[in-house]
Amino acid sequence: MRVAVDGMGGDGAPQVIVEGAVTAAREYGFKIMLVGDQTLLRSELEKHKNVPKSVSVHHAGSFVRMDESAASSIRKKKDSSISVCVDLAKEGIVDAVVTAGHTGAAVAATVLKLRLLEGIERPGIGILFPTRGTPTFLIDVGANIDIKPLHLYQYAVMGEVYFRYLLRKSRPSIGILNIGEEETKGTEHIKEAHQLLNKSKLHFIGNVEGRDIFNGTVDIVVCDGFVGNVVLKVSESIAEVIGKLLKDEFKKSVLRMMGAFLAKPAFDALKKKVDYSEYGGAPLLGIDGTCIISHGSSNSIAIKNAIRVAGEFVKYEINQHIIEAVRSAHD
Repeated sequence: MRVAVDGMGGDGAPQVIVEGAVTAAREYGFKIMLVGDQTLLRSELEKHKNVPKSVSVHHAGSFVRMDESAASSIRKKKDSSISVCVDLAKEGIVDAVVTAGHTGAAVAATVLKLRLLEGIERPGIGILFPTRGTPTFLIDVGANIDIKPLHLYQYAVMGEVYFRYLLRKSRPSIGILNIGEEETKGTEHIKEAHQLLNKSKLHFIGNVEGRDIFNGTVDIVVCDGFVGNVVLKVSESIAEVIGKLLKDEFKKSVLRMMGAFLAKPAFDALKKKVDYSEYGGAPLLGIDGTCIISHGSSNSIAIKNAIRVAGEFVKYEINQHIIEAVRSAHD
């Protein structure tokens, strides 16, 4: 397995990127190519002992800043780290790309250079949300905000394939995120998508609401990228605030502090279950290649797990299964 990792993408780059890549190389045996400023990347590599020979550096002269336009940055900065990563994938030098950098730039670069899979009109970013049972897969969380009913249908098809092969559930349930469960609610796009999914071979259960993402009643939730990104950011904020509120309450008395100490194993287990770093990264589904997009604030564990997810994506031939699923839908 050969993975190009954007060494300049993310809040903690290049330090956490290099650390995560080195750990992944040790644990998974992948060939990892760190892409970015070679001086900075090699300097970070020198801080690690016994770096696997499977880790190498590929120079990129620039990187895309978070405040830059996605499309124009790809056109103007052909030597940016994310652009070079995608070039390596296009040339067949690597099997997958991992980045914690500018999401829009990653989407623009992959669509422009790798193109879309046969039968797919728009890519979608999918992410796993923790529940009491199997995680819920939400797609799209930011790749496409200008959607048509067919796009939502295709998100369902792609999400079903990803869920089936990566989470090993033979017939995952699918719902459309809406303001109510009734078929008459929602925009015209949602109503039309509802009809398309109702007629499909997929295990479509109808409209679902925001609360269903976390209560485990549905496996896959489809929505447009604008709504999905809002859901993602609000969810992250709530989790962070709850954690801080709990700490504040525990500090108010010695008795509460003792209780918190006794409950620490439970809190640690809960923290691990809701920690995004355990899931690694979000697959960009629909492109003719493999790109895993990590959170901008990813730590080294998240980068390591994103590389693992990239390997699983290639191993289980997700793209080929998506193409087959789209073809069979038209039979």
